[in-house]
Amino acid sequence: MAKTTFSGPVRSENGFQQISKNADTGAVTVTSGDKMAVEATGSAGIEGTAAVYVTQVNRLKSDVDTNVNIVKTTIMIDLTGLRDGGTAGDIIGKDGDGVAFIGQVTTANQGTVFGVTMTCVETPAGGGTDIDLYSATEGTGVNDTAIGDLTETQIINAGAASAGTMVAGGDIAADQYLYLVGQGTGHAAYTAGRFLIEITGYDVAS
Repeated sequence: MAKTTFSGPVRSENGFQQISKNADTGAVTVTSGDKMAVEATGSAGIEGTAAVYVTQVNRLKSDVDTNVNIVKTTIMIDLTGLRDGGTAGDIIGKDGDGVAFIGQVTTANQGTVFGVTMTCVETPAGGGTDIDLYSATEGTGVNDTAIGDLTETQIINAGAASAGTMVAGGDIAADQYLYLVGQGTGHAAYTAGRFLIEITGYDVAS
């Protein structure tokens, strides 16, 4: 398709999506302006009673010749209604309600990840405030079980969180599931606490 240049503003009431189209099948895939391809399952173990869980993937087109793009993935999650673990190092999630990963990182969706930040935008209350971010090969982890039972990697060692704290981490390998892991020991229910997790990657040249 030919390139089109506009001299005035381009407007849409419902946002913009960048897509790719399979040359053989004609199938259209949204590559930007959409949620993560593999999100937490709403009926499973990570969306709390506050029902605030949002993901967004944005590809910032930087080179139309090589198709190298900066990819920014954002996850916002409210802990209200979730529980920390009975032992330090346990996965945060719903009490007995299924898998508790918060999303899966894939090369196709997030690119090659080279940086992660986790910002606390509301201080956790009820459960422990020392909350870390881990990745794991398996998407089977549930609340109140040890992250160490999975094939895991600590991405961010955040320490005690309060509104305004931000901690940076390194890369995330492809096809990994993300988990919030608490250092509390009471298996207590959270009554507050919101985090903004930002994952930055890039697409390799094609």
